[in-house]
Amino acid sequence: MPSIPTKVALRSEETNGVVSVMDNTVPANWPGPFLHRHDFDEAFYVLEGELVFQVEDAVILKRAGEMAFAPRGVAHTFANHSDAPARYILVCTPAGFERYFARMAAERAGEDPPEWAQQEIPFEVERVGPQIAS
Repeated sequence: MPSIPTKVALRSEETNGVVSVMDNTVPANWPGPFLHRHDFDEAFYVLEGELVFQVEDAVILKRAGEMAFAPRGVAHTFANHSDAPARYILVCTPAGFERYFARMAAERAGEDPPEWAQQEIPFEVERVGPQIAS
């Protein structure tokens, strides 16, 4: 997944591994990650703009104030096909994948990631299909 501006708001160490929360912004016309699956649940709450989600074969548009859910093990992806940036809150359970986002943010800033983000990411992400066609 390409790196996107992220603020890790709640991490594994703060919740005994139960949940993590990130505040992410994606640019306009962002194609998003490839269709993928992993062993943690994700809830996406759109704060600004709109995002297109694919969960299994269903493709849905979510706007500010709406939520999409991708259960663990289910193929999913999302994209921003609009001409404006979109911002969303991502909730992952169990926690651990926030380390990936923190590492990408540190790389963009030309810094070392925080110590907590250097711990093992306990999940594999399996690519299973293409991005959502615009």
